Amino acid sequence: MTWLSPSFPVGAFSYSSGIEWAVEAGDIVDAASLRDWLGAMLTDGPGFCDGVFLAHTHRAAASSDDVGLREVSELAAAFVPSRERHLETSAQGRAFIDIARSAWNCEGLDRMVACCEGGIVYPVAVGLVSAAHAIPLPLTMHAFLHALTSNWISAGARLIPLGQTDSQRVLASLESVVAATGVRALQASLDDLGSATFRADLASMRHETQYTRLFRS
Repeated sequence: MTWLSPSFPVGAFSYSSGIEWAVEAGDIVDAASLRDWLGAMLTDGPGFCDGVFLAHTHRAAASSDDVGLREVSELAAAFVPSRERHLETSAQGRAFIDIARSAWNCEGLDRMVACCEGGIVYPVAVGLVSAAHAIPLPLTMHAFLHALTSNWISAGARLIPLGQTDSQRVLASLESVVAATGVRALQASLDDLGSATFRADLASMRHETQYTRLFRS
């Protein structure tokens, strides 16, 4: 709960995953359209894919499969569809690892990090650290996807803008989607990876040339 709370300093508040451009373009205009956009991102886009990477990282780390861990880490980094999304996930991953090693280090964590041989994206970082601390995968998965969704809603609330009550209604309506996406991700193989949120990918790519920006992605 601490690692995936808004107070954990990975800088998640400064990223919107392309939501900022979607608001400017008129794709997201209110609570209903934000809910639909985020529901798609969860089930058919980065939410599901990040969940799959987290699950396979956790299992490889827990079983001391160094080769598998390195391969998942490399694939997760290569799977990011835009430069800004890569900045978003790699910066958060690096911060997550650095803080975990400083405040929650444990036996085997440094070796696991070294196995990845380079930049570690956010879902890989969470899967790796939670495995090192023997935190059960299903609990980690649900907490991760819930935190991801909460951050997206927070970005949308500042951009549309939305009030606190409407923001909580969006989150409440997505709780079942978060749970279902987590179950799918736990059961998925790496061959099941795939995204169908092309508009969200375009939003992420177009954000870097957006004239006025509050967020880094």
